[in-house]
Amino acid sequence: MAHQMPPEGDWRAWVAMGGRGAGKTRAGAEWVRAQVEGGKPLDKGRCRRVALVAETVDQARDVMVFGESGILACSPPDRRPEWQATRRRLVWPNGAAAQVFSASEPESLRGPQFDCAWADEYGCAAIDKGTNQPNKFLDPKSSESSVPHFSTGQQDELIQFQYLRAMAGYWGDPANNPVSEEYGGPMVDMTHAYAWAWDARPYPFFPNDTERWADGENYLRGHWITGRVTAWRLASVVEEVCGRTGLEDCDTGGLHGHVRGYLVEQVAEPRAALQPLALRYGFDAVERGGALVFRQRDGLTDHVVDVDRVVRDDERDGAIEEVRGSEVELAGRVRLRFIEAGADYDVISEEAVLGVDDATVSTSEIPLAMTRAEGRQTVERWLSESRVATDMVRLTLPRSRLAVGAGDVIALPEEGGQGHFRVDRVEMLAHAQKLEAIRIERESYRPVLVEPEVGPLRGFDAPAPVTPFFLDLPLMTGEEVPHAPHVAVTARPWPGSAAVYVADGGEDFRLDQVLEARTPIGVTESALLPAPAGVFDRGPALRVRMLHGGLESVGDSRLLSGANLCAIGDGSPGGWELVQFRDAALVGVDTYEIGHRLRGQLGTEVEAIWPAGSYLVRLDGTPRQIGQTEGQIGQARHYRVGPANRPVDDAAYVHTVLAFEGAGLRPLSPVHLDVDGEPGEDMVFGWVRRTRIGGDRWETPEVPLGEEAERYVVRVVQGESVLREEMVSAPGWTYTAGAQAADGLAGAFELRVAQVSALVGAGRFAVLGLVA
Repeated sequence: MAHQMPPEGDWRAWVAMGGRGAGKTRAGAEWVRAQVEGGKPLDKGRCRRVALVAETVDQARDVMVFGESGILACSPPDRRPEWQATRRRLVWPNGAAAQVFSASEPESLRGPQFDCAWADEYGCAAIDKGTNQPNKFLDPKSSESSVPHFSTGQQDELIQFQYLRAMAGYWGDPANNPVSEEYGGPMVDMTHAYAWAWDARPYPFFPNDTERWADGENYLRGHWITGRVTAWRLASVVEEVCGRTGLEDCDTGGLHGHVRGYLVEQVAEPRAALQPLALRYGFDAVERGGALVFRQRDGLTDHVVDVDRVVRDDERDGAIEEVRGSEVELAGRVRLRFIEAGADYDVISEEAVLGVDDATVSTSEIPLAMTRAEGRQTVERWLSESRVATDMVRLTLPRSRLAVGAGDVIALPEEGGQGHFRVDRVEMLAHAQKLEAIRIERESYRPVLVEPEVGPLRGFDAPAPVTPFFLDLPLMTGEEVPHAPHVAVTARPWPGSAAVYVADGGEDFRLDQVLEARTPIGVTESALLPAPAGVFDRGPALRVRMLHGGLESVGDSRLLSGANLCAIGDGSPGGWELVQFRDAALVGVDTYEIGHRLRGQLGTEVEAIWPAGSYLVRLDGTPRQIGQTEGQIGQARHYRVGPANRPVDDAAYVHTVLAFEGAGLRPLSPVHLDVDGEPGEDMVFGWVRRTRIGGDRWETPEVPLGEEAERYVVRVVQGESVLREEMVSAPGWTYTAGAQAADGLAGAFELRVAQVSALVGAGRFAVLGLVA
């Protein structure tokens, strides 16, 4: 394979990168053979002395020499070298030799004059005590899966970090890595040293996407350095905080911690920057000899106090004053909010409970990035410390015990053994020092064993714009807000959710709605001719290509119950007709032909043709009403619609300015308009009103009024001119002969009647054509 072949040119180091089974061992074995073997079995090759270097001698022997792809397996019989176990070397028929070495014994590499070397990468697993056996790894699918000696199996990225620092520090010292007089380079060229292992898969999708990559769980305690090399040591973070304040005399040698991320949002005093770190990692800052010393809390005893040497204080009854706190003041539940590292960096919380159901909750928040397991260990330590810290002692020691200072742990005799207390306050007197100390338990500082787990990860959605449709519709169920329009959204790909922001003047947008689902929307590929309302439209099938979602046929009962309600229109807020259909036949990819339709539902009758390219919006509950008050009817407002996971000013948002007329408040047009009489004599017109609310019941004598008062506007229209307009309060009107003569009525004319709303004025007009 091409990736297993040595590179061309004059090179000193060649690295082969790949996962298990990629052929790294085979490539190394064949390269060694190519260096030591000549054209014939006894011919001399380019190299006579070869170093085979691995983490351990056993690993070098088992993999490089005897492995399935090792040197012996790759060598033909007439060139196969002999393994000399006592001398730990391979000897070829032509006299070339390969010596096996362990990287843990670097001094053994001094002396021999090697022509070439085949070396393994160096590395350490992120597991407790990983440096005991850096070559050990956990993999349930491998027979070699094991933990290092004396390891608890807990995830420990700090030990991996320290291992890499130690390797770089040791070989970076010229005393340990002298420069060769022969080739002018160091014995070990750390600029070409490769750590095990940097993964080419993008972090944090690896390891979190376990559906795509089955070895994601192995990352937690494995040798990967991907996503980890950017972390800092706790000591270096504290040193930087102190250094920025000009404090040079600080000792951080006792700090041990792995800081994944820490945010200091505001400029404040150093104490404010150090306190979250002290709470998280459990350390104290104390003054020793004019320097600020940072000490990790470990519960180990620094001083044993002899009660007979304690100074008696006149303010106390005895030599030692003990104060026991009330359990009522003890918080039984500790909750911590922090940033989850290794995932989407969301703010999450972990809590520890003492076992009391109605316990007081103590909540804290720190701007640190931690794994969920580290958060759990932190709150468990807090709860354990707080449980015993209510007990306090006060005592006075002579000047001969000035070595006892703040932060030290003292041991006092008590029933059953010794009690351990941490000194929190010291008051110096002329011949003594007063101490105040709180009780501690050593076990509080031993991390609880928590099984690590990969964090949740949201999929990435490209910032593709969404397509919004605003619909000013009549009341459909009667439960809608009458004056509020609907919005439907579709997009490909779908961003997960879409947000609708609104502003009155083009700025200061506020969130109005979040749509969790996209609406089934299609585009017509054939024209839809006008048809009367109230009867089935059995005309040619309407062909629709769905941009998202599908259509389905329903029975007559479901159809008459309101199923398959759709809006067809040109995309403008008021340009929609409500239709229903019974039959939907799939005739192509995402393409349907719908027939047996009900047209002009809920008073949306139109006389125009809907051409091909019109939009069909399925009203299945996904369109949502947006906020609009009655006072905002007719006002132009600004809307921005886009992916909800992006800010409102993102380029993926669609901006539009629209005004809505409150179609849900508009009265329906009257029906059954008729006339008694002929032109030139009194004509008596009559009609039947409809209602926009509560009109589905059949047992009432007539439908509810639905408006403040019953009023109609009546117009006599000839051409483009309105000859007469009157307002009436009953469903009838008489056009007298005198009024006709006064209007100069002649030829074709129309009588138009509309019910009137006090909020939006005249509704849709019913029209009756006549000839005078």
